[in-house]
Amino acid sequence: MFSFYVIVNKDVTEAIQKVAAAYDCKIVEGVLSHQLKQFVIDGNKVVLSVPSPETRVEDAEFEENEVYAVDIVTSTGDGKPRLLDEKQTTIYKRAVDKSYHLKMKASRFIFSEISQKFPIMPFSARFISFRILGFGREAGSTGLVECVNHDLLQPYPVLHEKPGDYVAHIKFTVLLMPNGSDRITSHSLQELQPTKTTDDPEIKAWLALGTKTKKKGGGKKKKGKKGDKPEESAEAEPMDATTNGASQE
Repeated sequence: MFSFYVIVNKDVTEAIQKVAAAYDCKIVEGVLSHQLKQFVIDGNKVVLSVPSPETRVEDAEFEENEVYAVDIVTSTGDGKPRLLDEKQTTIYKRAVDKSYHLKMKASRFIFSEISQKFPIMPFSARFISFRILGFGREAGSTGLVECVNHDLLQPYPVLHEKPGDYVAHIKFTVLLMPNGSDRITSHSLQELQPTKTTDDPEIKAWLALGTKTKKKGGGKKKKGKKGDKPEESAEAEPMDATTNGASQE
């Protein structure tokens, strides 16, 4: 009888913590990696970056053909960024599972437009036509605040670390395929030279795994035109320990 090791979301959380600690960094609290579905960017299966009493998620097993948005933010500080000014928040998302009878006329008109134009995806407040709705910018902002206060809108606040601390943010979409993980969206990384290396064999093995799998050939090959270059298979792309994306707040 064969036994298989099932990977659950807690395993990923522990791995993230271990890698960050090896490089003397802290994972930023409150950042979640969600399962993605059609028109759903915050599915029920969640990977918690930092376990805490305030934020709890249910244990979940990873399964083939699932899609996840991997979102990791790490800091050279304490990993607890703070909201300095609520007015800096401009991105919101409608909470489809919440309902409330808004008191202000401006709030009702604004929420109605949000429900029509941005029913499920995040949006920027600058795309709300306050003047067309008959409200000034100040009244419109007050209407947004009432929607947020009653949980009809989920804000995406701008958070700040302490001056002098560095923050690195990486996010990509990954497919869990039968032959391995396949990263389908990403961004270019800023090249930096780390001040510390790790000799931990487990961490080195993780960094060498990469998130792109080699495509298996199958079926008949298409005949190319004369002079065309042969198609190259997608090899695994290991995570380079000498590069990272970083920004300073």
